[in-house]
This record gives sequence, structure tokens and C-alpha cells, in this order.
Amino acid sequence: MPVLHLTLRQLQIFAAVAGCGSTTAASTQLALSQSATSSAINELERLLSQSLFDRSGKRLLLNNNGRDLLPRAQAVLDAAITIEQSAQDGLAQAHSLRIGASTTIGNYVLPSLLRQFLQQSAAPSSTWQSHVLIGNTEVVCEAVAAFELDVGLIEGPAHLPTLSMTPWLQDELLLVSATHTPREIDPQDANAQTAEVSTVSLDALRERVWLLREQGSGTRESTDQLLLPYLHAYQRSMVLGSSEAIKLAAAEGLGVACLSHWVVADFIATGRLQVVASPLPSMRRQCYLVVHRDKSNTPALRHFVAQANLYATARGALAPSY
Repeated sequence: MPVLHLTLRQLQIFAAVAGCGSTTAASTQLALSQSATSSAINELERLLSQSLFDRSGKRLLLNNNGRDLLPRAQAVLDAAITIEQSAQDGLAQAHSLRIGASTTIGNYVLPSLLRQFLQQSAAPSSTWQSHVLIGNTEVVCEAVAAFELDVGLIEGPAHLPTLSMTPWLQDELLLVSATHTPREIDPQDANAQTAEVSTVSLDALRERVWLLREQGSGTRESTDQLLLPYLHAYQRSMVLGSSEAIKLAAAEGLGVACLSHWVVADFIATGRLQVVASPLPSMRRQCYLVVHRDKSNTPALRHFVAQANLYATARGALAPSY
């Protein structure tokens, strides 16, 4: 590539002098001294080895060379302005964020995280914008992988190799049913007859109707991993498209559900749902923060990740136990 000797500043001064007709007026327009303006025109003519103006007293009038150069110089200046504007637009985008969250996190955790994120933004851009996508874990991961989202918060592991996954919050899953649902006693539990909360046997759980999320949901993946080693299969089940729908169905006595404590805490507190005691071990799942491995680390993304980590630290990264 040849070395360029012309500068944008020289072309800008040339265009200003051509428009104003004198170095005096052009220097005022450009906030330069008259001598600096005249020197720039002389240097440009020297580099091009041709005069660009006819001098008539204090007036400078474009000659044929100048008239030929002016539209090309203006095109270069317009292109430079476009580049600067694009960079400014990019800076505005750097203060904007496209966030994805799987359904439970999006509905029950993300609002308070966003409040903290915005409160800790010291000087938010006037053009700051945020777009939030709430969907199941598979949908969020695919959008992050396609650069349609800057960051995702998911309730299970990502299975796409292009994603970088960082452990975030931990969630506790609870077995719940309607409070009027009878509890079957595990005959092998010696303390069950006197326990304040009766234990439901595994055989009884296998016979229950299970209220489940769809495949691709982080809750469904966690449920399958935690329950199927003990239940072997869901003999009777009903698939619903959201955890909120499952919670309401469980409260109506349609079956038993395995849901995040974030989802069911309010219904447990008001007595619409009860925690089902069972021989199953405590059920926890890891939530993750995911970004594309090749994603540019914008100021907004760095700030959001930092606030998300502070949010998790403040909560001990663990869900409370019931």
C-alpha cells in the first residue's frame, strides 16, 4: 500500500477555503489562524504539484484543478464523517445490552438483578438500551451462540462448544403438591408414623401424575437428571410450557411438580402448596452465566457480569433450604 501524504485536515481546509473564497473566512470557520490556513493550502498545492486557486486580491477562486479536486475531496470528507458517526454509534451500542434468561431466572431473579445493575451504573448513557429475551435454556443458548444475545443466564449447563460457561447461582428444586393432596406413608420409614411431616414413598411417587416442563428447558433437564435415577420413568405426566403454569396446576391438585424454590416460595408461604417429603436426596442445580467465546467484551457487558457476580456473592450463591 502506498504511503499517503495528504491529510484529512488539509482536504477539510481546502473545502472550507473553496466554500468561503478566502483564507480569512475559512480560518474563522475552522477556528484556525489565517497563517495556518494559508500554510495548509500551500502545502496541499505543493504535494499535488499544481495550483488549486486563482488569486484575485484577497479572494481565492477555484481554478480547473481545484474544481476537479473539490468533489473528490468532499467525498473523502463525507466518508470520514460516516466512519466517525459509526464509531459513535458503536460506542452507544457498547452501553447497551441484549440479555437472555431462562424462564425461571428471567421471571424471578433477573428483575432484581437488573435493578441492582442500573443502580450501580454511575453514568448511564442517554442512548442506553436493553433488550431481554426470556425463553428456555436451549433457546437462550442458541441465541447467544448466534450473537443475537450478549449474555445469557441459564438454569442448566450449555451444550454448545462456542459458549463460555461460568457457574453462577445455585438453585434448590422442591417437590410440591396441593396442600389438600393426601400423603402416602413410606412403610420402610420407621419414623414416618410419628413424623410431623409424613414421607411419600418412591412407589407412591411413581404412581403420581408428574407436571413437567418441555424438553429443552433447564428445569426439565435438571428434573430428569435428579428424579429418573429413582423413578426410572414418569408413568403418568402432563407437560406444560412454563413453570408458572405448572405451579398453578399443582396448586389445583393436578399432580406433583419439581420446581425451583424461586417459583414456589410464595405459594408455600400462603399454604397453597406443600413441600412433599420423600426419600429423595436434596436436589440442587447449578445456574450459569454464558457468553460466546468470541464475544467482544463491551463496557456494558463487563459491568453486567461484575454485578451478576456480586449479586450471587451477596446471596451466598446458594438457594435457601426449606
